[in-house]
Amino acid sequence: MTQRVELATVMDRLAVDELITDYAMVVDDGDWEAYRGLFTPDGRADYRSAGGIEGEAGKVAAWLEENLRLFSMRQHLIVNRRLRFGVLDHDTGDTAQVRADYVNPMRLATEGADEDPAAPDFICGGRYDFGLVRTYDGWRLRAVVVHEKWRRLPGRAPAPVID
Repeated sequence: MTQRVELATVMDRLAVDELITDYAMVVDDGDWEAYRGLFTPDGRADYRSAGGIEGEAGKVAAWLEENLRLFSMRQHLIVNRRLRFGVLDHDTGDTAQVRADYVNPMRLATEGADEDPAAPDFICGGRYDFGLVRTYDGWRLRAVVVHEKWRRLPGRAPAPVID
């Protein structure tokens, strides 16, 4: 592999990592216009394993906007990112797949203007599968699939630790 190819691969890895980070931040910040902009025009998202919907990115963004109002605070932590580049039209590196684990603590919103800092937490975790494609505007999401594996609901004590 030449240095030029290696440098291009590193640059692509950084760009893909930035896109995944942007995804987490726009969801946490509730910036639904930016969320739509992360996807290709035919991009889709699937949140069914977490009790959500599947569909084109604009439809899913509207659903997220409505349903995430329940939470005054959201913080996606997307870790253990495994990135694999693929081939599109015989050009290496035009597609990518990212599989990454997530933990997502959220604070339930309370009624009234003043939020109770002791409001119960809702925490979930699982794995994302991201499908990406290189476009003229840079890397974009073609598919996001959430695989929720667990959740802790308000008022439920964690299981005791056995020594």
